[in-house]
Amino acid sequence: MCAEHEQHWPKLSPMKVGLRGLCPRCGKGKIFDGFLTLKKNCPACGLDLSFADPADGPAFFVICFACIPAAALACWIEVKYSPPFWIHLVTSLPFILLTCIPPLRPLKGWLVASQYYHKAEEGRLVFAEEDRTPPAGLSAKPSSSPSF
Repeated sequence: MCAEHEQHWPKLSPMKVGLRGLCPRCGKGKIFDGFLTLKKNCPACGLDLSFADPADGPAFFVICFACIPAAALACWIEVKYSPPFWIHLVTSLPFILLTCIPPLRPLKGWLVASQYYHKAEEGRLVFAEEDRTPPAGLSAKPSSSPSF
């Protein structure tokens, strides 16, 4: 039997392990290889991380909670004081960079850990056992070309 199935892994909080970039199964191995690139496997427990697909989730959260306020600050400075361009280079640009780049990695780790914790997988249609026919308008087999 595989060592993966022999050991019992405790349920770890996605927030605790994800924000620190640790493996969602063992909580020990680092899951990042570089800034945002995920490793293939956890170096501590061997968990295959190919299930993880946070897509644009981290960028979405950063845009909503960091970019918009940072851009609003830059606009406010411009409207209120009409400073020379170099003032924005030393105030607005660093503020935007410091509020947008650092949160990406913890957010990606949290989303990966949440996918593992909640056993997230690709969605699929499931029909009731009694009635194996799909509802009206849905075909049982996916078509190769979309119909519009």
